Amino acid sequence: MSSILKYQSSYRVQYQTITTDEQLHDFCSDLRQAEVIAFDTEFVSEDSYLPELCLIQVAAGDQITLLNPLTISDINPFWETLAEAGHVTVVHAGREELRFSLFAIDQPPHALYDVQIAAGMIGLEYPASYGTLVHKLLSKNLAKGETRTDWRRRPLSKRQLDYAVQDVADLQQLAVALQARAAELDRSSWVETEIEEWLAKLTRETGPEAWRNVSGSGSLSARNLAVVRELWHWRDREAKRRNRPARRILRDDLICELARRQTADPQRIRAIRGMDRGNLQNHITDLAEAIETALQLSEDQYPVLRRKARGPHLTVLGQFLTTALGNHCKSAQIAANLVATTQDVRDWLAYHFNRNNEQSQSPPALASGWRGNLLGTIMEDLLAGKVALRVHDPTDQQPLTMVRLSDESSDPPGDRAD
Repeated sequence: MSSILKYQSSYRVQYQTITTDEQLHDFCSDLRQAEVIAFDTEFVSEDSYLPELCLIQVAAGDQITLLNPLTISDINPFWETLAEAGHVTVVHAGREELRFSLFAIDQPPHALYDVQIAAGMIGLEYPASYGTLVHKLLSKNLAKGETRTDWRRRPLSKRQLDYAVQDVADLQQLAVALQARAAELDRSSWVETEIEEWLAKLTRETGPEAWRNVSGSGSLSARNLAVVRELWHWRDREAKRRNRPARRILRDDLICELARRQTADPQRIRAIRGMDRGNLQNHITDLAEAIETALQLSEDQYPVLRRKARGPHLTVLGQFLTTALGNHCKSAQIAANLVATTQDVRDWLAYHFNRNNEQSQSPPALASGWRGNLLGTIMEDLLAGKVALRVHDPTDQQPLTMVRLSDESSDPPGDRAD
């Protein structure tokens, strides 16, 4: 990834606005000369199938520009400019910014650098707010108060515009500071890899596997998941048709309950608590058809189950390893929440014990890539009793420590040799 150029300008509220297609065309022509493009968006997502893009803030060089998508008939030239090579694109927590680009032109911004991810890589909290990063890295305090603004309403006040401007004014400086610290820790390649993996994950979530994001579906059987998949696709089509948020059409918990029941009987579907809400009663037949489609599939057409660790002993081990991992990450100056989720630890346990006889599957996240380099054999050694997790100082902010034991182990704590 290209190094980000130093940006010495201090925060200021001077900016230009783009409100027409012609202005946008000229702006994009100039933007193509920039080596670094930092941007943010303001949107409203409560009432529509896709979030409604209301404002785009762009910082390039010493110029800050606000784009008004509500008056520009075609905003795609901006996304196309971001996707072109020749610059670094800087964002903070850029999930929605990436999704806007993918939905618009099916391409991500070029050379994406997310300062939230980079911050976690150098030991700052993850996920950290933009204001927190500006305060900790640049010693500046940002104004608050516009997080609940309805950005669709016009005209926007000066206070609202100033708030929007400050969300990009320091992005490049943050990136410079984070790149320098990552280089000191020899983690520049880790940051780049993690951003690439994050980008790939978000791209998958907008693709054919998006149905796997249904909350509560992780413990379901393959046949259950086939029902989840069909109901998700029905919900997605209906939400798109009605331009409504998908979960307002059919909640995730109802999808999972329908999947567990494995019935296409309209009467039994209608009797499920929660199915009397909204317009669901008008779609019982549609739901029954979707469920029946799933139930008629052969086993080889079911979704592939993901690796799982089950059993009360594995739950205890997972909690223990999560605690140990957090302690190790703090010592290594990296955010534990970025290194591993609870599911990551469970996946590692399942792989370690080969619970599902999935020898052909690739190693889990914690056993590969930069995470594998960071953790080494620590988790295996903890399970084997070669490393112990002990209380070092109960009054310290980091009260636990890991101690490597000698090969000739002493009696377990609390036991005494005769």
